[in-house]
Amino acid sequence: MASFDFKKEYKEFYLPPKKPQIVEVPVMDFIAVRGEGNPNEEEGDYKIAIGLLYTIAYTIKMSKLGKHKIEGYFDYVVPPLEGFWWQEGRTNIDYAQKENFKWISLIRLPDFVSKEELNWAVKEATEKKRMDFSKVEFLTYEEGVCVQCMHIGPYDHEPETIYEMERFAEEQGYRIDLAGERYHHEIYLSDVRKCKPENLKTVIRQPIRLL
Repeated sequence: MASFDFKKEYKEFYLPPKKPQIVEVPVMDFIAVRGEGNPNEEEGDYKIAIGLLYTIAYTIKMSKLGKHKIEGYFDYVVPPLEGFWWQEGRTNIDYAQKENFKWISLIRLPDFVSKEELNWAVKEATEKKRMDFSKVEFLTYEEGVCVQCMHIGPYDHEPETIYEMERFAEEQGYRIDLAGERYHHEIYLSDVRKCKPENLKTVIRQPIRLL
């Protein structure tokens, strides 16, 4: 039996078209790590956060081979890395000021993973890796109505795609709503270490509300 793959089962959220579309995103649970600063810094907080997330994600996935059995477990493909991004005092993203980024890095959790099971995974990973996983948290998030689009190309070219998304949203009677805990959202479908910048696939999602 093939492993459950979120990208294939929920194509509307992970494989949108290259033209903007409106989507309503339901409540989802995530492993999350919060931080700030330039994500491109070598040995920086962002890259450390990604390492923490994947360690916990694979601790949960591979629990099937150990003594700890998670109720309702089914085999699955670890979902792609995601990120919420914002900059204090702004209602858009200034890509020239990456040092001012605040972010929450995320990996989606299957529904069978409770907060208690995540706590088990953190404890397990801490003991095995002898690392500090205290920044890892269980995050439940309801994104609501958004405009989204598949962006192909370098991250620094995202503003062109975002402009098209904003224009489309306005044509549909909406405006971008980056306020409070509604964030610019990216889902990374390509491995940046193995993919040419011009071929990178990134789902971009922006929260919206009626005009």
